Amino acid sequence: MIRTLSLDLETRSSVDLAKCGVYRYCESTDFDILLFGVSVNGGPVTVYDLACGETVPEELLAALSDDRVTKWAYNASFERVCLSVWLRRNYPEHFRSYSIDGDPVQNYLDPAAWKCTLVWAAYNGLPLGLEKVGAVLGFEEQKLKEGKDLVKYFCCPCKPTKSNGGRTWNLPHHAPDKWALFKKYNERDVQVEMQIQARLQNYPVPDFVWDEYHLDQEINDRGIMIDQEMVAQALRIDEISKADLTARMQKKTGLENPNSVVQMKEFLTGSGMEVDSLGKKDVTAMIKTAPEDLAEVLELRLQLAKSSVRKYQAMQNAVCADGRCHGMFQFYGANRSGRWAGRLIQLQNLPQNHLADLEQARELVKSGDYEMLDTLYDSVPGVLSELIRTAFIPRPGYKFIVSDFSAIEARVLSHLAGEEWRVDVFRNGRDIYCESASRMFGVPVEKHGQNSHLRQKGKIAELALGYGGSTGALRAMGALDMGLTEEELQPLVDMWRSSNPHITQYWWEVDTAVKDAISFRTGTHVGDISFVMRKGMLFITLPSGRKLAYVKPRIGENRFGGESVTYMGIDATKHWSRIESYGPKFVENIVQAVSRDILAYAMRTLSYCQIVGHVHDELIIECGPDVSLQAICEQMGRTPPWLPGIELRADGYECQFYQKQ
Repeated sequence: MIRTLSLDLETRSSVDLAKCGVYRYCESTDFDILLFGVSVNGGPVTVYDLACGETVPEELLAALSDDRVTKWAYNASFERVCLSVWLRRNYPEHFRSYSIDGDPVQNYLDPAAWKCTLVWAAYNGLPLGLEKVGAVLGFEEQKLKEGKDLVKYFCCPCKPTKSNGGRTWNLPHHAPDKWALFKKYNERDVQVEMQIQARLQNYPVPDFVWDEYHLDQEINDRGIMIDQEMVAQALRIDEISKADLTARMQKKTGLENPNSVVQMKEFLTGSGMEVDSLGKKDVTAMIKTAPEDLAEVLELRLQLAKSSVRKYQAMQNAVCADGRCHGMFQFYGANRSGRWAGRLIQLQNLPQNHLADLEQARELVKSGDYEMLDTLYDSVPGVLSELIRTAFIPRPGYKFIVSDFSAIEARVLSHLAGEEWRVDVFRNGRDIYCESASRMFGVPVEKHGQNSHLRQKGKIAELALGYGGSTGALRAMGALDMGLTEEELQPLVDMWRSSNPHITQYWWEVDTAVKDAISFRTGTHVGDISFVMRKGMLFITLPSGRKLAYVKPRIGENRFGGESVTYMGIDATKHWSRIESYGPKFVENIVQAVSRDILAYAMRTLSYCQIVGHVHDELIIECGPDVSLQAICEQMGRTPPWLPGIELRADGYECQFYQKQ
C-alpha cells in the first residue's frame, strides 16, 4: 500500500518560469514532464523517463490525487501544479480537484495531501535553496552542480542554427551522455529531499503550520484577477510618456542620451552643480536648492527613472488564461519570522495611492487618453505608479472586501511587554501617535487640535524606536526630511524610551533570556515567550506554539567590545553567513512573528471566504455583493485563544478595484 511519495520532476516549457511563475509556465502548449523521479514509502528512487517513452504506473497515477497518500517534494507547489496540468491533459480520469462551485481553484490538485520539504527547512532556520540546504546539513549526496546547465539544455527552447539542424528543442538523443547525467540529477534531487526529511525528523513542523501551508496553496491556486485592458493601456502610455520626457530632456540639456548617468553628471557639473550621485534621494535633495531650469531637468529625470511601472509588465507576464495571476505568495518566505514573501508582482511592496480622483485617473488610463493625463497631472509616471494596485479587480459580479489590522505590531509589542498605558490607548480606540507624543512632551496632543504639530514627532518615534532604534533609525525613517533637526533626534530617543519603560526593559529581558539559554543550555522564558537550546539550535516558542529557529548560536564580542549573540542564517546579501543580533532585534523577530500568527489565525477563521491576497496585516477577499463588511472585520479581529487579552481591531472597506484607503 502506498503511504508516501517523494517526488521531483524535470519539465520543459517555452514560458520563462522565473518571470511568469509555475502556473503560467504549465499553461504553455509545449509544457511537458520529461523525467518523473519518485520514491515510494521511503524506498529506492525510480526515474521514469517520459521523454523517451516510459510511462508512470497506474498505481502511482492514482496515488497523485489520493488524499490518503502524503506527497513530499522540495518546493512542492511546483510539482503539484505541474502534475495538475499534466494529469488533466493526459490522464483526466486520475485528476481530482477540491473546488466548490465558483471557486477558481478547480484546475489544481488538492494541496491538503502535500507537504513541502522547503517549508520544513525554512521552519528550522535553514536556507531556501535545495543545494544550500544540502551543503549546510553536510550531506554526502549533494545536489549535482551540473544541474543548472542541464536544465538550460533540455528544459528551455534552444536557438535554431545551421549546426543544430534548425531545431528549437534539445532532445535526449541529441546528447545521450548529458541525458544520462540529467536522469542522475533527477534521482539525486529526490535523494537529497529525502535526506532532509530524515535529518529534520526530530524537528517537526506542527500540524497547524501545515494547515496554514495548505491554505496558502489554496490562495495561490485561486489567484487574483487582472484588468488586462488597463494593464495594456498603462504599458502603452508609459512608452509614450518615456518618449515625451526623453525628448523634453534632450531639448533642455542638448544631450544625446539624457538617461545616461555619465552624460547627465557632466551636464550638471558643467552647469555649476556638484553631483556625487543621481540616486532618487540625492536628486530629490538637489531639486530643493537647484536653479529653476536645472530643477526642472532633475524633476524630469525623476519621472523618467520611475521604475514601479515595471509591475504592469510583471502582471502581463504572469497572468494566466483565466485572467488571474496565481502563485504570488511564498509561504515561510521570511524564515526569521515565518512571514510570507511576495513573488512575481510582489504585492507586499506596491506603491501607495494618494490621488483624490483615483477612479477618474484610472478611467483615463484604461481609455488610453495620454493627452488628458498629461494635461491634468504633473507626472504621468507618478499617476501610473499610484494606479498599480487598481489593476487587481474582482471577477464580474463580485466585489473586494479589504480588511486590515490597525497598528498590529504596536499592539503586539505593547501586549507582550506589558506597557499598560499603550494597551489602554488601544482598548479605548485612541490615537497612539498623539498619546505617545503627549507622554513624551508632557502636554495634551490632539490630531487636529492642540499641539497637533507634536503628533508627527510621536509618529516618527513610534515607527522608528520600538525595536531599540536610536538616532540612526530616526534618520533612516526620514525624520530630517519631515522637519526634525539633528539636535532633536537624541532627546526624542530618550523621551520615547523613558515613556515606554516596560518595552525598554523587555528588550533586555529577552537579551538575557537568549544568552542564558545559549550559555547554560537551559530553558528560559520572558512572559509568554520561551527560549531553549537543543542540539545546536536556539528555539523561541511563540504563544501560538510555533517556534522560531536560530542555527548554531553562540555568544561573541560585537564591534563595540560588548557581548552579542550570533547565529547562522541568510544575511542581507542572501548568503548563508553568521549574523549578529541582540535583545531588541530578537524582540523585532518575535513581534513580527506573533503578528504573522495573528494574521494566519484570521486567515483560517475566514478560510470559508475566497481570500485572494494578503499583505502583512491585510486580507483581500473576493466575495458576492451581499457579504457583510462588518461581519468580515468582526471575524478578522477576533482574539486568538493563545493570546488572551490582546487588544485587536480590524477595519475595512469595499471596492471594485484594489486600493489603499
